[in-house]
Amino acid sequence: MKFLIGMILLLLGELGLAQTRNLDYYLSFARSNSPLLKDYKNQFETNRVDSQLIKANYLLQVNGISANSYAPIIGGFGYDYAITNGGQVSALVQANQTFVSKNNLATQLKSVHLQGQSITNGSAIAEKDLKKTITSQYIAVYGDVVIMNFTKETLSLLQREETILKNLTQNNVYRQTDYLSFYVSLQQQQLTYKQSEIQFKNDYAMLNYLCGIVDTAASPVADPDLHLSILPGATATPLYRQYVIDSLKLINDRSLLDYNYKPKLNVFADAGFNSSFTYQGYKNFGTSVGLNLVVPIYDGKQRQLKYRKIDIGERTRSNYRDFYLRQYDQQIAQLRQQLQATESLIDEIDGQIKYSSTLIEVNGKLLEKGDIRITDFILAINTYLNARYLLNQNYISRLQIINQINYWESI
Repeated sequence: MKFLIGMILLLLGELGLAQTRNLDYYLSFARSNSPLLKDYKNQFETNRVDSQLIKANYLLQVNGISANSYAPIIGGFGYDYAITNGGQVSALVQANQTFVSKNNLATQLKSVHLQGQSITNGSAIAEKDLKKTITSQYIAVYGDVVIMNFTKETLSLLQREETILKNLTQNNVYRQTDYLSFYVSLQQQQLTYKQSEIQFKNDYAMLNYLCGIVDTAASPVADPDLHLSILPGATATPLYRQYVIDSLKLINDRSLLDYNYKPKLNVFADAGFNSSFTYQGYKNFGTSVGLNLVVPIYDGKQRQLKYRKIDIGERTRSNYRDFYLRQYDQQIAQLRQQLQATESLIDEIDGQIKYSSTLIEVNGKLLEKGDIRITDFILAINTYLNARYLLNQNYISRLQIINQINYWESI
């Protein structure tokens, strides 16, 4: 692994002089620009307002009420005077107060509180999803940088050898066909380098797009430097926490349903002017008080049906929770197995690259003396290129697997 890390750093040596941006730079932009995270923040503020609204609903309510009508009788035609009194004028100030038990109010407030917990947890899950997505794209861009610099390094090597081979061909050390075969390999590497540049720019543009960064210029990126996090148990993750919150919400919904079938008492009082002007209307200033009591008796079995809906919701929640618990350990084990296999393959490729690199160095010296066939030299270069490309691909795969494992990290 030390040899691998040394080579990766060497490949990025040229970009080291330029201004590099690390993973935290893009994650910071992604969090600040994410409309989903802003939405969750606004939902949480709304949730706090909902809690205040519930409390305000049981405070004294005062309203101004005015009801005015006129029912004339013309030529003996009109509404029955005994019903309308010819009209009515009223201007009242009415006060209402609804009374509920402390436990009832506490249950309603708990419903809002649990909804707030659900919003907070949902925001945490959304942030983890965003982090995983941005990190994955960042790793892809970093992989493009590694491959781009590797192809550039190889191109420089071939260009240097091409100059030597051209002189040797002119001196009849090698045949013209040998030179052309080598030159074709050089052109192919040039195309590979241009293709790697295009891929880097495309992936970099997508990274900016996902982060909400308006910038068309491509800049080098630093090694993501990912390390395996210490994972919690399945029950300590935000995903499982949501199942717990949902369970508490269903229990609270049952309590709310029970309180809806408790007697309700509303007390009211009003004062003002209320008159039909049939007799001494100027004396119709007054006041009144009263109360309304509602006692549920029968609702067509709606209560039992609502209980059934809550029970169905609990079964659905339990099924999802149990499936999650079964899958969690299996998924982590699979990812760790993939990581171990990838790291083992990287070590094997390291050994092959050391051998191929030495072979190219020796063949390069033989080429300068004209003591090696061009086909053998090209074969050695292709073997080296394939090994290095495979190394780069597995190194990036290793980072992607670590990113997937770290997704399950507790917050």
